[in-house]
Amino acid sequence: MGDTDVTTEPGAPWLIVGLGNPGPEYARNRHNVGFMVADLLAERIGGKFKRAGKAQAQVIESRIGPPGPANRRVILAKPMSYMNLSGGPVTALRDFYKVPTANIVAVHDELDIDYGVLRLKLGGGDNGHNGLKSMTKSMGPDYHRVRFGIGRPPGRMQVADFVLKDFSAAERKELDYFVDRASDAVEALVIEGLERAQSTYNS
Repeated sequence: MGDTDVTTEPGAPWLIVGLGNPGPEYARNRHNVGFMVADLLAERIGGKFKRAGKAQAQVIESRIGPPGPANRRVILAKPMSYMNLSGGPVTALRDFYKVPTANIVAVHDELDIDYGVLRLKLGGGDNGHNGLKSMTKSMGPDYHRVRFGIGRPPGRMQVADFVLKDFSAAERKELDYFVDRASDAVEALVIEGLERAQSTYNS
């Protein structure tokens, strides 16, 4: 599937998934930027994450968007498995809340995009990202992605070492701004649709 809007069931909920690793030792890693976006969206909604039964995830059920047809029911989630096992919790949430796969949004770090740059898309490959790889294995590739650029590792640093390190001091100066913008992009995708969100945020 390409970068086009899809027609889903009217009134069907959206599942917004921030990808990351659980535990304080990972909290500020580059690989956890999906969790950072989910945490900011939780603040905006005014909700607190709670354990989601057997799904091995933390969730908030809420609504976003203005009153009327653009108002959307959303489930905001952080899988509590490790990144490479994200597919199981996400699939369990999809099935429990009866979310069409095209109404799932994965927010994740992306190596092949410069730091802070966003790319929104529907479907596609996993580009070596273990969270996406697990999700695609569980449910196929036809879900939305909000890709948050973290850039490539410097010199000969291994990718695994790079993504599991905290953002640098220079990067942290702009991190809050970029996480805020990514959160705006998620809301725009869910409320306005992919094409309009892409035109605004695919800078």
